[in-house]
Amino acid sequence: MKSQTTVSDLIQKYYAAYEQKDRKAIEPLLTDDFSFSSPHDDHIDRASYFSRCWPNSERIRSFYIEKLFEKGNEAFDSGNAAAGRRSGSSNGSRMEAFRRPEFAQLT
Repeated sequence: MKSQTTVSDLIQKYYAAYEQKDRKAIEPLLTDDFSFSSPHDDHIDRASYFSRCWPNSERIRSFYIEKLFEKGNEAFDSGNAAAGRRSGSSNGSRMEAFRRPEFAQLT
């Protein structure tokens, strides 16, 4: 039996792709109705996320997820991002509407 992909798995893939500056790896993870919230962004859509947040990937060296909560198709995480040689800054974000591979067969 094939194991089901969790939203936590997708968050891990999301941050790994962000660290690698690999937008092509992130795009298929996010549905068209993806929503992102952080202390600087309140429920922005997918297009706004890529125009406002994605450029920050150039400055981010790594992420450390301290806490990750998921419910259904949404997640909340808190942790630290390290930029360049600096240690990082703490942040929390809320994301919803991830594309799970096993759901792709249903549409």
